[in-house]
Amino acid sequence: MDAPKKKPNKINFDLAQEPTTDYEKGTDFSIDNEEEMHPILVQLLEKALKESEQGLGRSHEEVWAEMKAKYNFK
Repeated sequence: MDAPKKKPNKINFDLAQEPTTDYEKGTDFSIDNEEEMHPILVQLLEKALKESEQGLGRSHEEVWAEMKAKYNFK
């Protein structure tokens, strides 16, 4: 009499198996930390914020309407 054959363990490759880790920003984290940003980037961001406060630029809705028309989004 033959022994029953065992089925191989099926591995579900579609299942993401990442370790769960809580990511918290430390006390030394700051968006205004200019040490890590290039000086030109800081200047461009300041310019963009000033223009935004003055009402210059385009709204999100305007940009999306143009993108939908240009690329035929539905």
